[in-house]
Amino acid sequence: MAMQVNDNDEGLFEINITPFVDVVLVLLVIFMVTAPMMVQQALEVNLPQTQTADAIQKTTLSVGITANNQYLLNGKLMTLQTINEQAQKAFEESKNVQVIFAADLDSKHEAVVKAMDVLRQTGITQFAFQVIKKD
Repeated sequence: MAMQVNDNDEGLFEINITPFVDVVLVLLVIFMVTAPMMVQQALEVNLPQTQTADAIQKTTLSVGITANNQYLLNGKLMTLQTINEQAQKAFEESKNVQVIFAADLDSKHEAVVKAMDVLRQTGITQFAFQVIKKD
């Protein structure tokens, strides 16, 4: 039996680097996630101790306005006067109060402005509007 020898010198001369790049990117992500934790643990900072410490707390009030221009404070139906009283109590407890408005599309602009005006009278100045992001 004769054996055939293939004298074709064409071989695989290209190296596929795609798996290498995949591994490098995975390692990069792992290092990016763990590096801040390692730095935080590596830095030993002796914090001073005090008799009093202020914890930063933000009180959030949610004001909803329905299509019928009814007001809700944290999910409970209320009048503007009651909202004013509740907001005043919250502002007296913590000056760091924020209000998030959720107004129905069919509510009047006037209802939103009235609610914002009532809340500003209490001293609250941080407002945000809840919206739904378009796809």
